[in-house]
Amino acid sequence: MGEVSRGARALVVCPDVRGRHHDLEPEARLEEACGLALAIGIVVADASVLPIRQVRPGTLFGAGQVDNIRIACEQHEAELVVIDGALTPIQQRNLEDALKRKVIDRTGLILEIFGERAATAEGRLQVELAHLDYQQSRLVRSWTHLERQRGGFGFLGGPGETQIEADRRMIRQRMARLRKELESVRKTRALHRERRGRAPWPIIALVGYTNAGKSTLFNRLTGAEVMAEDLLFATLDPTMRSIALPGVEKAIISDTVGFISDLPTQLVAAFRATLEEVTGADLILHVRDIANPSTQAQKAQVLEVLGDLGVIEGEGGANIPIIEVWNKIDLLSAEASEDVTAAASSDDMTVAISAVSGQGVDDLLARLGEQLTQGARVHEFVLPASAGRQIAWLHAHGDVVEEGEAGTGPEGPLRRLAVRLNPKELGQFETL
Repeated sequence: MGEVSRGARALVVCPDVRGRHHDLEPEARLEEACGLALAIGIVVADASVLPIRQVRPGTLFGAGQVDNIRIACEQHEAELVVIDGALTPIQQRNLEDALKRKVIDRTGLILEIFGERAATAEGRLQVELAHLDYQQSRLVRSWTHLERQRGGFGFLGGPGETQIEADRRMIRQRMARLRKELESVRKTRALHRERRGRAPWPIIALVGYTNAGKSTLFNRLTGAEVMAEDLLFATLDPTMRSIALPGVEKAIISDTVGFISDLPTQLVAAFRATLEEVTGADLILHVRDIANPSTQAQKAQVLEVLGDLGVIEGEGGANIPIIEVWNKIDLLSAEASEDVTAAASSDDMTVAISAVSGQGVDDLLARLGEQLTQGARVHEFVLPASAGRQIAWLHAHGDVVEEGEAGTGPEGPLRRLAVRLNPKELGQFETL
């Protein structure tokens, strides 16, 4: 993609447009924008919120503000300007002309991050498709050196225009091919998910706002070496590992992409695709950065997307149980940490932890085990001692409360087992 070079010094500007509603406060949005820039290796030379009374169609900002941005760039030796908002192609080009520097908006920046982080075939295809969609409207910027040749004869454009049109056609063709490939990948993944649905192990999905500590918790629970840095979008593709829980011999835990406010429209499909895994989960862990001042607004963003996916209670919702994990209590004062822990312990579906120090993680594991074995009842089975496969399955997937001899049947010695199974496990045993 090559829009941004690592190590570039950047000025980050968060436009605060009067009358435009945002879930996050301007300062929180600015902090998030700086986090996005850092995630792609950009050096943030300076950052500021600029109030906008009236949006200028040509440059977004007023003339005086554009001058101030240019002066700030010179003072901080910034070679790049990051605008935390959507710019039209004209605004982007005009700002670059006025500032004599590369300008990138929020969509372009997130595309860069997604492009760098995507690891699976589907992730890469979705990101390339989103990037082409974004570039399509900005092609005119790539061919400004040909504008002098325009004019030509009558209504026909010159070579510059022809070149742009040829590029647009190539992009459209490439996008059509990508959509076909994506459809094929999606079908394959749906089959995999269906196969996992028939598997005997419950699936736990980790979700949460980006940088809430999902990957750190994932690593603590599984011992896996998933990239877990203090970066937005440190992980993009779903990662799965197995863990053992109290009363559950094996469960699959899945780490998903972090949520973010105002996700660019081109990336909604790429983002949703990585979250499809959540719809097949038996339990969702919503990891929250409880030390973040915007934690409530972040929670609202996550629940909104989960509602759109139909995984929380509502019309047609799958109503998958959600345990809230209040992470990063180690960043709170001792008094605040005690208050948060006390508040969490009063609710069966909330646990306060520190994924970094491990505090509260044992409580979380116990809560997961309780939730997944909920609804389990003790069932009695009398089986031939020769039915080794069924007996082994019951030991592996159920909680064997009692086992002993049960006389002799037509097939030889019999075994009686009292096993605690939930309805899903009982159904799976009956199909053996």
